Amino acid sequence: MSAPIHHETAEELARSVREGSRSAGEIARAFLARTGKTSERLGTYLHLDPEAILAQAARVDERKAKGETLGPLAGVPVAIKDNICIRGVPTTCGSLILERYRPPYDAHVIQRLRAADAVLFGKTNCDEFAMGSSNENSAYKPVRNPWDLERVPGGSSGGSAATVAAREAPLALGSDTGGSVRQPAAFCGVVGLKPTYGSVSRYGLVAFASSLDQIGPLARGARDAALLYDAISGRDECDMTSRPEAKAVDLDEIERGVKGLTIGIPSALLSEGLDPEIRASLDAVRAELKRLGAGEAEVALPHAKHAIATYYLIAPAEASSNLARYDGVRYGLRAGNGDLKGMYEATRGLGFGREVTRRILLGTYALSAGYYDAYYLRAQKVRTLIRRDFTEAFAKADAILLPVTPTPPFKLGEKADDPLAMYLNDIYSIPASLAGVPAVSFPAGFTKSGLPIGLQLVGKPFDETTILRIARTWEKASDDAWRAPAIAEEVA
Repeated sequence: MSAPIHHETAEELARSVREGSRSAGEIARAFLARTGKTSERLGTYLHLDPEAILAQAARVDERKAKGETLGPLAGVPVAIKDNICIRGVPTTCGSLILERYRPPYDAHVIQRLRAADAVLFGKTNCDEFAMGSSNENSAYKPVRNPWDLERVPGGSSGGSAATVAAREAPLALGSDTGGSVRQPAAFCGVVGLKPTYGSVSRYGLVAFASSLDQIGPLARGARDAALLYDAISGRDECDMTSRPEAKAVDLDEIERGVKGLTIGIPSALLSEGLDPEIRASLDAVRAELKRLGAGEAEVALPHAKHAIATYYLIAPAEASSNLARYDGVRYGLRAGNGDLKGMYEATRGLGFGREVTRRILLGTYALSAGYYDAYYLRAQKVRTLIRRDFTEAFAKADAILLPVTPTPPFKLGEKADDPLAMYLNDIYSIPASLAGVPAVSFPAGFTKSGLPIGLQLVGKPFDETTILRIARTWEKASDDAWRAPAIAEEVA
């Protein structure tokens, strides 16, 4: 007996549509039924339009009936984080200030997905303006972890990670500024790829920190993540930071195993504050990769200890600049009936939540007269040192193995009133973001209480292939890589 549709991979689903053994409409209806069963409990979606989804699927089926060649994601539902613009579809960024905003254009990645014949499957919930590590900062509702509804799914792409883990959609897009694809992927037991900065266009991604933001795929396995990455990556003339060096991942290449590859281990970073069960999983993955033929080398990332402080100067400073446009004048929420200054204050006071307000204030202070050199400029210098550390490490290793987070998923509300504790949750994910290098989070086991553990592989610039190759080798050797939460087994 074959597995239900929602347990099939995106690769299998697309192949079935291209070969004609299944219709895109059949797939769309199956995933809509799944989502209807679980999304309210999980809080995964902020906008879902079944009629529009079925219309997209019908267009794919019409093209198939005409004998046209279908794209690599033919009929595959792809959920979209709600900070990525889709023409005419609500795009709120999880914020009240954009509650009624409908973009007049498609993001570049959306154009690419349409060209690949994917079915855009709703807008997923996220921390407001992608600022958060728990998905509790959404102005509308929190997202819950499919493995334990009393725990967070991670953030800020928590809705995208949770919807893939719960089998509500086979693929999703998130955005990663300091770990916002990788951390929720780790907490929800799925694969999350932060591409090299510049390999995926940011055109149509609502900006948080422009020198750090990257759109990335979430999937259940490395092959599906590669498939989605290939669909969205590449040069875009509308994004000045888009790079021509970006190259597609060869699916045959990631099946080659790990023989001949060297894994870097930064032992100095794996000490204080790392949960013993995560450390045990990292040691188990190391041992298995060595057994399968990988070499190992000790590497140093001496400036990574400054990554949190560096990030929380650079990212808020850029956020302060980027979010100045939300003033009630041009689009979005407008509040207050007094003078212009009063309208600004009322609009921004009502429209922005606590965490966004906190980061705007931090960033504005860091950029203010007399403090720019002491804070922002110095942070940029440290960022250069962190980037240099990775360059030196990659002289010894093809990829670096790290935790994604220091702890397993924590309970809802546990860190909500302690911003510093929340920020420290990004200690392992931020360095790769500051360096602009690719990193992939992959399922690496479970705690004794049944919560997912994720590890990450950090790679050389524009070498997504190698880190996905190592992750693919691990998932083929691991029984845990394809486990689904109990909520995903509920019959629609």
